[in-house]
Formats: sequence, structure tokens, C-alpha cells
Amino acid sequence: MKINFIKTVEEKGIEALSLIFVIAIWQFVADIIVQNKLLLPSFYDVVLAFSVIVKTGLIYTDTMTSLLHFSIGIAAAFILGIPLGIAMGWFKAANRALDPIIEILRPIPPLAWIPFAIIWFGLTHQAAGFVVFVGMIFPIIINTYTGFKNVPRVYVEAAKVLGCNRNIDLIRFVALPSAIPTIAAGIRIAMGVGWMCLVGAEMFGVSNNGLGYQIWHNYYLHRMDFVLVYMLLLGFIGLLIDRFFRYYVDEKLLRWKSGTVV
Repeated sequence: MKINFIKTVEEKGIEALSLIFVIAIWQFVADIIVQNKLLLPSFYDVVLAFSVIVKTGLIYTDTMTSLLHFSIGIAAAFILGIPLGIAMGWFKAANRALDPIIEILRPIPPLAWIPFAIIWFGLTHQAAGFVVFVGMIFPIIINTYTGFKNVPRVYVEAAKVLGCNRNIDLIRFVALPSAIPTIAAGIRIAMGVGWMCLVGAEMFGVSNNGLGYQIWHNYYLHRMDFVLVYMLLLGFIGLLIDRFFRYYVDEKLLRWKSGTVV
């Protein structure tokens, strides 16, 4: 127990020291070498800017707005992407019908859909959510398809011998549990792509609020310290979302892989 505690302290200490080192280098370069707040705000400038947006309440409004846009996109991508991936991976006819359409649409950059998002939805939360949806749906479809396509045939045959013959039962009790690790990996990739699309959508006029919008707005005002604040907020929030998802998947859905099923 004591050895594990010391090891944990050492690991956390190394992480903290590396962050302190980077901050010290950043402050030195900004104050001594660059000496221009427009080109590179110092760490102290960014801390002051952060305190301003906390006091004014902007941080809460913009964070909640961006999370709303992200939630709309990820919910739509789940609802449409996972069933499509299941159908393509399990039924050959569905794969032949849908694969050409998906492969034509998939290479189109999500930000190219911004004009249609504005025309279809206006400057609304749904417009930003639509851009996020476009960025997220294809990784989810492809990984779900791959997970179902690679279900070992022996699992299916064994289930049929035990009386599980209907497609709905085979999908629910055999294919889906086998494909969950691949689907989870696709969702994680999709979340990263969707978070980047969110920033692009908010920056290029789909929304009048949000973290991405504030980056562009403060750039026009030449307040680069505020730009850095919102950039770092995007990074920290993205990290928290990813860590939460990984924890939930590892502890709830994939416990059987690590042999910790109770």
C-alpha cells in the first residue's frame, strides 16, 4: 500500500513538474523574447483574462452553449449512425445499398456543410449541432460496421446451436456485445472530430454564442489573451469529456475485458 502511494505521488509529481516547466518557458518567452501581447500573451495575461470572463459570467454562458451544440450533434449521430452501422455490418443487402452513398458523402469536409446548415436551420443551436453531427456520424457508422462485420462466426454458430436463431436475438446477445469495443473506439474518435467541428461551426457564423464564437470575436478585437483563454478551455473541456467517456466505457461496458466482472 505504501509503495503504491509513493509511486502515485511520484507519477503525479512528474506531471505537475512538466506543467510548471511549460508555464515557466511560456512566461519567459512572452515577457523576455516576444514582448508583444498581440503576438503571444503571457501566462499571467491569460490568467487575468480568465478572471474577467469568470466575473462577467461569459464562461458559463459560452460553455453551456457549446455543450448544447455538441449534445445535439452527438445525440443525432448516435440515433442514426449506430443503427446504420449495424444494418450494414449484419445485412449484405443494406451494405450494398448504403455503402456507395456513405462513401460519396464521407470525404466532404464537415465545414463545407455550414452554408446549408445556415439555410436549413438559421443561426440556431440546431445549425451548429448539425455540423457536429456531420463530423461525428461517419466514424460511428464505419466502426459499428467494422465491429459487426468482424464478429467471429463461431460465436454466431454456437448461439444458433443453443436456440438463438432470429436476427434480432443474434444482434442483441451475440454481435452487439462482441462489437462494443470497436463501436466505443469509433465513438471516441467521433467525439474528437465533433468537438473540432463545433469550434469551426461557431467561428464561421452558425452561432452567436459559444467558445468557438468567442475565439473569432476576440480575434477581431485583437484581445489575444482572451483568445488563448478560450482555446485552453476547449482543450480542458475536451479532455474532461474524453476521460469521462473512457471511464464509463472501461468501468461499465468493458469490464469483462479486464476480468473484473462481478
